[in-house]
Amino acid sequence: MCHFRYSLLLMLLMLLSAAPWVTAGASEEADFYTLNARMIAAARNGEAPLVRDLLAQGAAPNTRNRGGNTALLLFAERGDAAMVAYLLAQGVDPQTPNLDKVTPLMAATSAGCLACVDALLAKGARVGVRDQIDKSAATYATAGGHVEILKALSTAGVDLAERDGHALTLLMWAAGYGQNAMVRYLLQAGVDPALRDDRGKDAAEVAAELGHAEAAALVRAAQGENAR
Repeated sequence: MCHFRYSLLLMLLMLLSAAPWVTAGASEEADFYTLNARMIAAARNGEAPLVRDLLAQGAAPNTRNRGGNTALLLFAERGDAAMVAYLLAQGVDPQTPNLDKVTPLMAATSAGCLACVDALLAKGARVGVRDQIDKSAATYATAGGHVEILKALSTAGVDLAERDGHALTLLMWAAGYGQNAMVRYLLQAGVDPALRDDRGKDAAEVAAELGHAEAAALVRAAQGENAR
């Protein structure tokens, strides 16, 4: 009986002595997760100085929010070239997509931030991936009319003749959004204006049905020249 009481007392003493260490470990882990949560929330709000400060305190650069967005993607979406460069230097993965499969490169092209795109490409961001609705970085650049960005993507390996799951060409995207400068660039680059999507419509018809008469005329003129 005495031996049993002694063993029990010894076990209690061991547990009590370990408790501060357990508590300290749990507290450190909680602080780490709180730091990460504060950092990604600051990124969502575009608070660049706070993000830098929290990263300096030890926040994980590749932290993602509930939508799967990293700080890099959030600042690329804002077209903040300085923060994109800074976060890439901190080791944030340039390829990590969000839950919609949108990558930082897609976000940067959509924002029309050429400096962001250049920085991401320099870090190896892949140009051939597609998001959940089958858009590529080139699609976003084309629909937004960002000619210089599409040129950069082309230099990085994008095929300007690419087509999506509905057989839409980049020319159709440009014409459908009334991006006349982009239409001219793609025609000059040799994209075939006679191609048709899975509905049987060509780029001129796509433009016309969406009310973009000038884009439709540009495509029809190119079709006429090719027919000669």
